[in-house]
Amino acid sequence: MTTTGNQRRRPTKLSPETKWEIFLAVTSGQITQADAARKWAVDVSTIITVRRTVKDAALAALSRKSGRPAKERNWPLEEAREEIAQLTEAIKAQAIELSIVRGKSGWD
Repeated sequence: MTTTGNQRRRPTKLSPETKWEIFLAVTSGQITQADAARKWAVDVSTIITVRRTVKDAALAALSRKSGRPAKERNWPLEEAREEIAQLTEAIKAQAIELSIVRGKSGWD
């Protein structure tokens, strides 16, 4: 399907089995992320997300104590906290740069 103007390609819905297959193929080195994206007609970022999600889910399942249900992760909250941390660091860097610039203007 080709796209023209404002039309967008419809996202490909991947089944859990397909995501598992992608994870195994890319992780084992049988196929690159770019090749997997082409093969399954998705963006490379989708392949990266699939790998991260499968890895996180596996680690969570393996770290569970028996008899206790796993705590479900709040992905949007975690992403928001990560973005806040990145923005905080950017603001700190800008504040330092601003204080240096203002400090130099006083040396004239």
